Amino acid sequence: MKKLLILFFALSFTLTFAQNKQPERWTQTQAEAWYAEQPWLFGSNYNPASAINQLEMFQAETFNPKEIDKELGWAEDLGATTARVYLHDLLWQDSTGFKKRLDQFLDIAAKHKIKPMLVLFDSCWDPFPKLGKQHEPTPGVHNSGWLQSPGADALTDVSEYPRLKAYVQGVVGAFANDPRILLWDVWNEPDNTNDSSYGTNKLNQEPERKREIITRLLPDVFAWARAVKPTQPLSSGTWIFSKDRDVSDPKNWSAMEKVQYENSDILTFHHYGGPEEFQQVIMQLKTQNRPMICTEFMARGNNSKFQTHLPIAKKYNVGMINWGFVVGKTQTYLPWDSWQKPYTNGHEPKIWFHEILKSDGTAIDPEETAAIKKATGK
Repeated sequence: MKKLLILFFALSFTLTFAQNKQPERWTQTQAEAWYAEQPWLFGSNYNPASAINQLEMFQAETFNPKEIDKELGWAEDLGATTARVYLHDLLWQDSTGFKKRLDQFLDIAAKHKIKPMLVLFDSCWDPFPKLGKQHEPTPGVHNSGWLQSPGADALTDVSEYPRLKAYVQGVVGAFANDPRILLWDVWNEPDNTNDSSYGTNKLNQEPERKREIITRLLPDVFAWARAVKPTQPLSSGTWIFSKDRDVSDPKNWSAMEKVQYENSDILTFHHYGGPEEFQQVIMQLKTQNRPMICTEFMARGNNSKFQTHLPIAKKYNVGMINWGFVVGKTQTYLPWDSWQKPYTNGHEPKIWFHEILKSDGTAIDPEETAAIKKATGK
C-alpha cells in the first residue's frame, strides 16, 4: 500500500508539473515538418479596397464579405496561397461579434484556398486608435489612416496589459486548432518609431522609450499566445537590415531582434531593397536553420520587384508576401515620401509604389502578374 501511495503521489506531481509547464518555442524539427506540409507560400498584405485600416475592415458597420470574396477571388487567380491580415486589440471589445466576423473571413479565404497569417499587434502609424467611424484618407498620403495596436495610451499603462492579454488569448485561443489559419504574427515591426511618417507630426508624438517598453512586453505576448497552445506557429518579423551589419552573428542583434529571433517558431522578415541585398539577408538568416517567410516586400521605387525577387525566393524556398493588393483607401500605391510631400493637385507618381491590381481587378503591370503566375504555377 505504501509503495502504491508513493507511486500515486509521484504520478500526480508529474502530471501537475506537465500541466503547469509553459509551452516552448517549436524545435527546428517541428518547424521544418510544419513548413514541409505547406505549399510554396505567396500572397499579399491584404486590406479590402474600401477599408482604410484594421478597424474599418472588421468593425460590424464596415465589414464587407462580398468585397472580400471578390478580391480574394482575384488573389486565387494569381495563385496566392496566403495573405497577411491585421487585427486590432480594440476589436476585442465586441469579442463575440469580432470572432464571428473573423470566422466568416476565414471561411471566405478557405473558399479561395488561402490560409491567412494574422497579425495581433502593430507599431506602425497612428498611435491614437479609436473605435467607430474612421476618417477619410488624407489626399495624396501613403497609408494615412493606419493604426497602431495597442495605442500609445494602452502601451504606456500597465493596468491595460490584462486587457491586452485577454485579447491575445481570446482570439488565439478561439482559433488555436483552426486549419484555416497559417500563422500568428504576434507584433509587426515592434521597434518602429515612425520617425519619417507619423512621428514627424509634432501634435502626435510617439511614447518615450517606446522600443524599451515593447522589448520588455514582447516576450510576454509570445508567452500569452503560447499558453493557449495554438497548433499554428508564432512569429514576429525583423525588418532593419543593411550591407554593413551581418545578422548571422547574434552579437549584431538589437535587444528587440534577440527577442524576435529567439521566440519565433518560423523566421519572418521584411525587405524592400534590391535583389542582391535580398539574397544576402536570406543567406544570413539561413544560419538559424528555420523556415523563412518574407512578410513584406515589393516597392517598385526601391528596386524590390516580383520579377527579380520571386525567383530568388523560390530558389531558397522562402515564402513571399508583398505589401498591398488592390488600390484603395490605404493609398499605398503612393511612395513613402508622400508623408513629407503629399501627391496632390493631380501629381500622381509615375511609378506606383505598392499594390498589384487596379480597383477593377486588372493588373497595374501585366509583366508583374505574369511573373507571379510563373512562380505560383498558375
